Amino acid sequence: MLDCLVIGAGPAGLVAALYLRRFRRAIRLVSLPGSRALKIERSHNVPGFPRGISGRALLQRLRQQLAMVDGTVVEAAVTRLQRSDEGFVADLGGTSLAARTVLLATGVEDIEPALPGVDDLQRHGRLRHCPVCDGHEHLGWRIAVLGRGDHGAREALFLRRFSSHVVLFDMQADDPVPEARQAQLERAGIIHVAAAPTAAHVGASGEVRLMLTDSAVHEADVAYAALGCRPRSALAGELGAKLDERGSIVTDAHLSTCVPGLYAAGDVVSALDQIAVAHGHAAIAATAIHNSLD
Repeated sequence: MLDCLVIGAGPAGLVAALYLRRFRRAIRLVSLPGSRALKIERSHNVPGFPRGISGRALLQRLRQQLAMVDGTVVEAAVTRLQRSDEGFVADLGGTSLAARTVLLATGVEDIEPALPGVDDLQRHGRLRHCPVCDGHEHLGWRIAVLGRGDHGAREALFLRRFSSHVVLFDMQADDPVPEARQAQLERAGIIHVAAAPTAAHVGASGEVRLMLTDSAVHEADVAYAALGCRPRSALAGELGAKLDERGSIVTDAHLSTCVPGLYAAGDVVSALDQIAVAHGHAAIAATAIHNSLD
């Protein structure tokens, strides 16, 4: 019987596991494929790294730190999570783990633009998903926002603080920008193109090239995907945890869900999706779990 099963080995899961091992708790940390942090080419928004750090390097450092307190990461998929008399039982594809508490750090999945060539932008570090993280690095850049409805418009307006060269493209015709928001875009000097590009690639000089329906080409220095994300909250929902309208897990101040013994931390929680927030969530949740077990 484990003290805690941590599901998800991104920044939140690794920090929570580190705290719990330092509390001398018996835990397992189960990784999930496709951590969002692995897509981060370099972030200058992680405190303590003034020159920036890649998501992959950050996860490697956290794994090394966890190993120093005899913590390990199990590479497996949790296919089912159920309540038991003593806590929870997780199915890892034929192997079962029993735990008194569970911490979900399962993160979110970004909705990528359905655009030929978007992988080329990603490979060259020209497609970004978080203006809070990266906006400052793009001061004065030509920014293309590949958005959807009001969400895309709000992201374009947020980025306008960093550059006067912002163009918003509607990626979904069935989700138009509301009229009131259109007026805000116009006042801010943001060009609004009510259509999606047909393809994209990175030019010889590193510029983003977006092909338009009239055979014209729009050039930018960076593109932001503003299509939202899908929280990986299915396990929580199946247990009866409360979810918000986006599908994120709702927790209290100690990161506890409405299901006794079930906690959540990081991007899957209804909060600001940031590495610094994930670390804070993990510290609070792990300490609350430790105290509850006592």
